[in-house]
Amino acid sequence: MNTPEQNFAALGLNLPPAPLPLGVYKPCLIDGKYLYVSGHGTVKDDKSLIIGRIGETMNAEEGKLAARQVGLAILSTIKTNLGSLDKVKRVIKVLGMVNCTPDFEKHPFIINGCSELFAKVWGEDNGIGVRSAVGMGSLPDNIPVEVEALFELV
Repeated sequence: MNTPEQNFAALGLNLPPAPLPLGVYKPCLIDGKYLYVSGHGTVKDDKSLIIGRIGETMNAEEGKLAARQVGLAILSTIKTNLGSLDKVKRVIKVLGMVNCTPDFEKHPFIINGCSELFAKVWGEDNGIGVRSAVGMGSLPDNIPVEVEALFELV
């Protein structure tokens, strides 16, 4: 059985730089055996953001890829602050927010981009937690997806 670090390496994906807070909050906080991760956006490898609104300037497939990018930003924050993805035992909860038009109804499909990434890193048993996927009228800087998450530590 591979470790989360080995699973991530096998995906061949890059981690963007861990985003710095743009407000008065911490990127993550450890409380006992839990790691709370603040809402993350669509930070790319060059620190720029994926921008757009699902159903207006982006389609669902582009939105799903944006959600995966948010997942990568969360992994980067975990690795930067804890030193290794192996220090996380499992995903407990994911809250995915989708910047979309009022008629868009496929929020879970979009957030699957992040959830599928976590499932590949921590495996089916530990990488899939409970989840909410909701639509928003807007998100900061017009990013298409924001995700916050709760993890259990080893």
